[in-house]
Amino acid sequence: MRLSRYFLPVLKETPSEAQIVSHRLMLRAGMIKQAQAGIYSWLPLGFKVLKKIENIVHEEQQRAGHIPLLMPTLQSADLWRESGRYEAYGEEMLRITDRHGRDMLYGPTNEELITDIFRSFVRSYKDLPLTLYHIQWKFRDEIRPRFGVMRGREFLMKDGYNFDLTKEDALHAYNRHLVSYLRTYERMGLQAIPMRADGGPIGGDYTHEFLVLAETGESEVFYDSEITDLKFGTRDIDFDSVEECQSVLEEFTSRYARTDETHDEALFNQIPEERRRSARGIEVGQIFYFGTKYSDAMNAVVQDQSGAQVPVHMGSHGIGVSRLLGAIIEASHDDKGIIWPEGVTPFHCGIVNLKQGDAEADAACEAIYLDLVKSGLEPLYDDTNERAGGKFATMDLIGLPWRITVGPRGLKNGVVELTSRRTGESEEMPPEQAVERIRQIYANH
Repeated sequence: MRLSRYFLPVLKETPSEAQIVSHRLMLRAGMIKQAQAGIYSWLPLGFKVLKKIENIVHEEQQRAGHIPLLMPTLQSADLWRESGRYEAYGEEMLRITDRHGRDMLYGPTNEELITDIFRSFVRSYKDLPLTLYHIQWKFRDEIRPRFGVMRGREFLMKDGYNFDLTKEDALHAYNRHLVSYLRTYERMGLQAIPMRADGGPIGGDYTHEFLVLAETGESEVFYDSEITDLKFGTRDIDFDSVEECQSVLEEFTSRYARTDETHDEALFNQIPEERRRSARGIEVGQIFYFGTKYSDAMNAVVQDQSGAQVPVHMGSHGIGVSRLLGAIIEASHDDKGIIWPEGVTPFHCGIVNLKQGDAEADAACEAIYLDLVKSGLEPLYDDTNERAGGKFATMDLIGLPWRITVGPRGLKNGVVELTSRRTGESEEMPPEQAVERIRQIYANH
């Protein structure tokens, strides 16, 4: 993309309504615009990152054997009455009546709708196990939406639902989701710690939240510092293996890590004092096993091996896709702007032409731009007539991980400058070498 043809409405001043770093930087970088309280339009740069995150979630869900579908945003109130949650959910649910007087709602979650789909088509244990998921917009009418996309009313979420014959099978699905979530977050450059959590309105005795440590987190968390040394890395897991998935669960949940709702001071004090930590955390996902809560209420049954009709065991598993943008920025920024991890950056590399209109500089930038595009990469070429300082400020604000700077002085020596946004370190090299370095960097992304 050439910046002269792109829609990137960056702001020099910070809007007064933005209270936290991610909200300030998303507004300043031209990623979002508030439509109304807690509801945002996603401008091109923000939408591009949102799709990168969504694609990673899709890839890791399908790697784990989960099947995508798409459910509607509006749901029938009758399904929620059937489960007993229509009145119990509270005022966060946006209730709607259509022109025929039918009660509807804008879905805050999809347990009822997916259970209705399941019971309409699945009859036998032979069709299990089954995990279905989608990535869809949700709405929860927060009384005080704040912090930009971190606590909005409308948000994009991946929610998945497993259906299994037995509790043991369903707990394997739970473990499988935990493994897939660890992979997902690490690909985004995040360390998301699974912490024992509270089931809330969804219910269930088995539940972990995934939290990213950040000063602006809405949750107080308590943990053993050893857990921050754990990395999933590039290990290859057989998602069908009960033993392998259980082993990962034990590795990542055996140390103390809890949110304030489930914090146990006595257990916490058993950790050596030098390893006890309390901090703030941003929730970016949660997994639940809730047994037959919904299948009992909604008669989602299958015939087992003996011919008996039995309710299926279920769980639900969510990732806050739009919220992840805010969490990544909270975890990865400096006083100049955002620092995108390579896995989710909107553009792989920025190209800055220090003297637009200079024949040699223009030709060199054009060659670098085309070489990157031919390599399957997406550069953002600042081909505007803005001053050099303004170009650098924009690149720093929008946070592209790498920048190639091209100017007449360097070209006389046959070099351009390759700069890391994260470290600020620059290195001079021939243009072809800079392109090859960028190719190598993204080979694993």
